[in-house]
Amino acid sequence: MLQKLNKTISYFKKINPPAPKVGIILGTGLGGLIDDINVSYAIPYDLIPNFPVSTVQGHAGKLIFGYIGDIPIVAMQGRFHYYEGYSMQEVTYPIRLMKLLGVETLLISNASGGMNKKFSIGDLMIIKDHINLQPDNPLRGENIEDFGPRFPDMSQPYDLELVKKAEKIAKKNKIKIHKGVYASVSGPNFESPAEYKFLSIIGADAVGMSTVPEVIVARHMGLPVFAISVITDLGIDGKIVEVSHEEVEQAAMKAEPKLTTIIKQLIKDL
Repeated sequence: MLQKLNKTISYFKKINPPAPKVGIILGTGLGGLIDDINVSYAIPYDLIPNFPVSTVQGHAGKLIFGYIGDIPIVAMQGRFHYYEGYSMQEVTYPIRLMKLLGVETLLISNASGGMNKKFSIGDLMIIKDHINLQPDNPLRGENIEDFGPRFPDMSQPYDLELVKKAEKIAKKNKIKIHKGVYASVSGPNFESPAEYKFLSIIGADAVGMSTVPEVIVARHMGLPVFAISVITDLGIDGKIVEVSHEEVEQAAMKAEPKLTTIIKQLIKDL
């Protein structure tokens, strides 16, 4: 992995983009934040040595370097998932890269199904904790001590100060916001009614197919994390209907202006 990362870093040294302080991962249907970035470079994933390529509709597949306000950022316009056939090390490779490029804070968004009865489609949920139900862990295998400890602590995976700031921003802008627990599963199928019920019983408020592996690797490397979900469908008894990826994408896009407001202000407040 170190050899691969060194080759990727060498590629960026030749391009010499602005050294980013904030890393952003934009999930399904949430790529519109790019319109608010003063873009310096937009690099397709397939041009970056050792970088995976996103195969999912709604994920543009570009690494964006630029500025939001005066803050240099790097944004993934599309992420990678275990269900695409990648290993967990490949899924989280961009997080390793971001840290080595200088990123000090990681902001993550995703689209998810909501099991909390207080949720409606289009709501936002700040992730306060998670349940990892993925079949593999990105830290499995030999530990690289330069990255972090063999057994990283996860007592506070999501930064409390960033959560407080986001709550204040939402209140100031009159944006309805929830806090909850996110369950990460492998996918790519959506959940059955019994699975939604199971996830709710074990304490999850929302479920998706990403985020947690990225958070694990970020925390392994000492990166503070803020993560937020857009509730794009409901796994609540009596409200479960047939859903497609296209519908999830459309719901995420409708909620995107609210998410963009929070992310932009949060970056400015760092």
